[in-house]
Amino acid sequence: MTRIDRRGLLRGAAATAGVALASPYLARGAMAQGGGQVNIFAWAGYLNDEILGAFQEATGITPNFTPYGTNDELLNQLRANNGAGFDLIWPTVDRVPNYVEFGLIQPLDESRIEVAKVLPSAWENSVNLGAVVDGKRYQVPTDWGTEAIAFDTEQNPLEYGTASYGDLWKDGAQATVRGHSSLIGLGLWLEAEGKLPRPLLDAFTDPDAQIEIFDVILAEAIARKGNIIQFWTNENEAQGAFRVNGATVGQTWDSTAAALASEGLPVGFIAPKEGALAWMEGLSIPTGAANLDGAYAFINWFLTPEAGAMYTNATKINSTAVGSDQLTSDEAKAFFAAAYPGDALEKLWWWPIQESWYITKRNEYQDRFLSA
Repeated sequence: MTRIDRRGLLRGAAATAGVALASPYLARGAMAQGGGQVNIFAWAGYLNDEILGAFQEATGITPNFTPYGTNDELLNQLRANNGAGFDLIWPTVDRVPNYVEFGLIQPLDESRIEVAKVLPSAWENSVNLGAVVDGKRYQVPTDWGTEAIAFDTEQNPLEYGTASYGDLWKDGAQATVRGHSSLIGLGLWLEAEGKLPRPLLDAFTDPDAQIEIFDVILAEAIARKGNIIQFWTNENEAQGAFRVNGATVGQTWDSTAAALASEGLPVGFIAPKEGALAWMEGLSIPTGAANLDGAYAFINWFLTPEAGAMYTNATKINSTAVGSDQLTSDEAKAFFAAAYPGDALEKLWWWPIQESWYITKRNEYQDRFLSA
């Protein structure tokens, strides 16, 4: 399995910082072109007014932002539109092969991308995580983050080294989880306890292994379902579990805990000892994109240190733009340090490519869990 950590992602930053802004001709071309609109379909909460306004000011292009809440929502909408309606989409890298399979995104023209702005290890490792299919690149890596343990610091304090996915499933827990990814978190806990019949990663490469492994996970999940007080599918639902529904622990995205903490709520975020579920995301261009110039202009602008820092400050999700980490707020730096102490970065568990057959069977197990 490919292992990437933030230290590895940042390792080449200093060496490339000097050339990161050395290819401004594409941005100048976009500004000279001026006007126009670019339609962006991205995760809810990713693009705020500050980011959108800064892009428009830099390029003269008007960005239109449409939010979605899940990877499946994005895929289904694009399939319904036959790859049309948007100039850019923002899938997680492990799902990119699904879009290629259905002919929904187009190979990128790498000559139009300012590759030097991307952390070298993010660009290189994204190849094996799903960004490149049959030798063609379909996504530019722009950010990465994790799904780990959010917790009430007053009612259910947790510490690194002992915090575990098992905390979600123990008797008396008041937990919130997402259906399909909670099965993976539970699987990692069971694997660490020696209770899986074979390595969890086998489920992503072998359909028979997936059934064998998920049968064990599902049985355990159903037996412990009473500890789950709310399931979530999107950011608003995950936040609501803590804000109004009494959750004191949850398997959530980093951005969920960061948003709650920014409101003054006593919510922390910590990597479990089994390893935080890590994902990389990026920008892809649908086959029906109407404004290719605007799409490439946004990609290159978003990879500037200033844009990357704006994005991280707003979401607490980590930018892959070279130099952006030097511009992030003290709040963002503190959140990162608290979430990944000790050897947490070395233990990140990166989502493998999720092929369509895996997604289909995964959803069947999720539905059985939710309806049990």
